[in-house]
Formats: sequence, C-alpha cells, structure tokens
Amino acid sequence: MEEYNEFVPNVHFELIPIKSLVSNQDYQRNLSTQHIKKTAENFDLYQINPVKVSRRNGINYVFNGQHTIEIVALVSGSRDTPVWCMVYDDMDYKIEADVFANQQKFIKGLAPYEIFMANIEAENETQLAIKSLVESYDLAISKTKAPGTICAVSSLEFIYRKYGFHVLDRSIRLCVGTWEGEVGSLSSGILKGIAIMIAAFGDTLKDDVFKEKVGVYSSREISRLAKERKAGSMGFAEAMLIAYNRKAKKGLSWAKLYSGKKDLPPDVEADMEYEEEEEHRQEVWEYK
Repeated sequence: MEEYNEFVPNVHFELIPIKSLVSNQDYQRNLSTQHIKKTAENFDLYQINPVKVSRRNGINYVFNGQHTIEIVALVSGSRDTPVWCMVYDDMDYKIEADVFANQQKFIKGLAPYEIFMANIEAENETQLAIKSLVESYDLAISKTKAPGTICAVSSLEFIYRKYGFHVLDRSIRLCVGTWEGEVGSLSSGILKGIAIMIAAFGDTLKDDVFKEKVGVYSSREISRLAKERKAGSMGFAEAMLIAYNRKAKKGLSWAKLYSGKKDLPPDVEADMEYEEEEEHRQEVWEYK
C-alpha cells in the first residue's frame, strides 16, 4: 500500500471539544452570524462535515470548518461539545493559508436542477408539490431550455417558499395562458414578476385581462422592456404592469405594486437578485 501514500492525506480523526479549537488566524474570513443562525435553525446532523485542523505546537488551528464549530456550539449550547476533526500534523502556517485560499478552486458546485432532483429522490414535500403542480400544466422541469419546460427551478422554489402554493399555481397558469409555453416565457424573471403582481394586486389583477393585454407582447419583448426598466424581478413586474394598464381608463396602481413589495420580508428582493444571478450563471453553464 505504500506506493499509494502520495495520494492519501497523512491525517487521523479525533473528537475534539470546540473549546479546544482555534480559528483566529489572519487568513480566516470573518464569521457570518447570519449564516450561523440560519443554519442552526435548520440543523441537520447528517450535514455536519469533519472540521479540518492543523495541529502546530500542540494547538489545534481550524483551517476549514470555523462556521461548523460555531453552529454546533450554538445548537448544543456548549463549547464543551466535541466535533469530529480531520487532523494534519505536518502543516505550517503558510501551507494552511495556501490550502484555505485554494480549497474551493476545483470544486464543482451543484446546479439548481441537480439539487431539485436530489430532493425529489429524497421525497421532500416541497419539491414533490412543485413537480406535481408543474406537470399538471403538461410542463416538465428540465435543465435545458425547450418548449413546455421550466429550467428556473430556484425560482419555482422561491415563489413557493415566499408566497405559497396558490401564488405559484396562479403564476404558472397565467404564464402558460399568456404565452402558451413558448421558450423564454417560463423564465425566472417572468415567473417572479407575475408572482410580485399577484402578491401586490390579488384578485384585482384579472387573469383574462392579463392574458389579453400582456399577451400582445412576446416574452422576449417583455424581457427587453424589463431590462430597460429595472434590474431584477421588479423590472419584469413593471414591464407587465405597463402592458396590463395600456389604454385602460383606470389601471392598476403603481403605488400598490410597491406597497405589495414592502409587505414582503426585508430580504426578499435581495434573495430575488441573488437567485436570478444564480439562474443566469446556470444558464451560461448549460450552454457551454
């Protein structure tokens, strides 16, 4: 087995109390209290990875896992709680810093579609409900764009989580009824833009009027107008509101569109913009 030693890390595993771990090296990033709190609220023992530790001069320096130890300490209520550590005895400070700087360099992240399908295999209720809803409209969830498919799985989950099942249902129904599943119509921006309008106007937003007036424009024209208006989902909501109100004696209120936005949790728009960036990166990745 010695011929394989150069491919096997020289490590051993230990259970080490959190109070005996140090993570204040200059190369470490600042702790994110928001990330720690959010993960602690959704604590899952199966998601806890071993903490990577460099033991120098008898001190256990954490170079991968500083958030993990803080999450476990918060959930357990004690820094006496031990965590599994992958201990290296042959590192110096410079090697630690180099490994820390490059540890994510060659890791391939999961695409939103891959995460969604893994949740389906795990029979998680949210993803099963979304999949069933999408298929009830004779649509399919896919990782590549095609007529009658939705690639924006993160957006489906976002709408379901922030607005609920019925808003997602109506958003898909309006989208399908307006553009009949054409490529580009079931995009992240359009779906979220419709959801914003539904959340803001409720039943005063008439489905038949939406299909008639907004449907005059192709999904590509809506997307173009949205980008001219404002970045993110609100740009799509504004573009569709302009189309909806066209030639109307008394259209839907612009103030209401933004008051509806203010009723949402304060992190919603930031989440929207982040997830739209993720969707864009995923689309770029698909067409490479």
